[in-house]
Amino acid sequence: MEPHLQHRASSFGGGVDAYAARPGYPDEAARWCLPPGARDVVDVAAGTGKLTAALLRAGVRVRAVEPDDAMRAALERDLPGVPAVRGTAEATGLPDACADAVTVGQAWHWFDAPRAAAELARVLRPGGRLAVLWNTEEPEAGTWVEAYRDLLHRDDPMAYDHVREPALGARFSPPEHATFPWVRSVTRAEVRLLAASRSYVLTMPPERREALLDEIDALWGTHPDLVGRDDAPLRYTTRCWRAVRLPAPPAAR
Repeated sequence: MEPHLQHRASSFGGGVDAYAARPGYPDEAARWCLPPGARDVVDVAAGTGKLTAALLRAGVRVRAVEPDDAMRAALERDLPGVPAVRGTAEATGLPDACADAVTVGQAWHWFDAPRAAAELARVLRPGGRLAVLWNTEEPEAGTWVEAYRDLLHRDDPMAYDHVREPALGARFSPPEHATFPWVRSVTRAEVRLLAASRSYVLTMPPERREALLDEIDALWGTHPDLVGRDDAPLRYTTRCWRAVRLPAPPAAR
């Protein structure tokens, strides 16, 4: 990974408090990611447990893998029954064939894709499923969400171009795709925290970061969708891909 991307990928521990404003995942999306009869699930790059919580509601056992100590501590605090280990998608530290499903929420773009796919295929049982999910805001033209995204990403070279079908390689079936639209209500304070949780913002120089967050905060007092409101609807689409682990090719003789 290029140094500037590594810097962004490793920045989230500095924004644990802001991460609380991040959205969770719809229960129907979590269920869609799991194979029938799934019991054991590994949530990779689990962060503070946003996707982990939805998987638990689906009735499965979850192990969380998260490299950042601060993020993992928040997960252990909020979901005390979930075993959480320090590891990465490329090196989980988990046994072979220990999971019916592996999930990745909002993180595949930070991985070394070939190494991650090989490691997650190792962790999965035969016929197990790998699922990759992203939450994206849906900015209708002229809405406050469009104004918010324009401000937040006006100088961001990554923006949302990483939300695409993941490259999983020959150990997986071609991914299936599904989308799940949903809405949540957010307050002015939550919108500021939501922006502050982005890697692009976390890695800014402090003065520039505060200036941007102040601009976003000011939307609440100027945009006609927001003036006079205590909260506002924020529309999302959860975009999911799932693929089946294929049998390993026979060893060459």
